[in-house]
Amino acid sequence: MTDSEKEIPRLILASSSPRRVDLLAQIGIFPDRIVPADIDETPLNNELPSALVQRLGAAKAAAVAADYPGDIILACDTVVAVGRRILGKSETAEDARRFLTLLSGRRHRVLGGLSVIGPDGRAHHRLVSTAVAFKRLEKGEIDAYIASDEWHGKAGGYAIQGRAATFVRKIIGSHSNIVGLPLFETAQLLKGLG
Repeated sequence: MTDSEKEIPRLILASSSPRRVDLLAQIGIFPDRIVPADIDETPLNNELPSALVQRLGAAKAAAVAADYPGDIILACDTVVAVGRRILGKSETAEDARRFLTLLSGRRHRVLGGLSVIGPDGRAHHRLVSTAVAFKRLEKGEIDAYIASDEWHGKAGGYAIQGRAATFVRKIIGSHSNIVGLPLFETAQLLKGLG
């Protein structure tokens, strides 16, 4: 078999997030397949936010790679952390209100656990941390945001690419990491695989 006859590995995105698909498209990368990973995302006892996000990113990539040997698997997980406290995805309005009240007037971290598995089966991981400072939120602002339903299923109860952008006083680090996929690090890892 000549080099030109070798099959080119496909890029498989191990995520159901439309935001990750949009972010990849922003830098001209279009996955060949989108295969959400079905894993348990429950934090372990006393697990730190950085350990959780790295474990979940790696587990998502590994789960999908098992069915797609020889392809490139891209996975990422996002966690919002206030100190050692993990703010998961808000599933109810009460979750979102509790998260936004906690984040009001404070600085928090958005952690991205990025994992890429190459065609040779080797895994490459990056932990990306972005610091975000929220202004002090008034009750009416929180009420209006809850009414928008934009918070649903979002880590930390907010989407920076939407109405919550007005809550952010300062960002130190990757904006795309907050949205759901650190693009600089993703591009570097994929470039390293050719």
